[in-house]
Amino acid sequence: MAYDPNNVFARILRGEIPSRKVHEDEHTLAFHDINPLTPSHILVIPKGPYVSFDDFSEKASDAEIAAFVRAVGKVARDQGLAGDGYRILANIGENANQEVPHLHVHIFGGKRLGRMLPKE
Repeated sequence: MAYDPNNVFARILRGEIPSRKVHEDEHTLAFHDINPLTPSHILVIPKGPYVSFDDFSEKASDAEIAAFVRAVGKVARDQGLAGDGYRILANIGENANQEVPHLHVHIFGGKRLGRMLPKE
């Protein structure tokens, strides 16, 4: 999957599409999902043009990687999710149904989430 500079998250970063921000720093942005699947559903994205974790881990600076990981934890704490628990999810590539070609992590919380994947 190639990076598309006109993907929805790139447009949010440029201010072309509004978002309900919960965190922003030099390297990351976190905002509420417009179609939440749980009471708390927040997306955390790096500001750089990275498609996936493998792309990010190969090309991002140490400062970008640290900021991204710290942003996920900070958002979970700030949203009151750390005590009862939360789930983070990143869909990477076609087999995982990645829809937007910009690395993003979903933070789900605010209710019991059940099993991650059904037993086969």
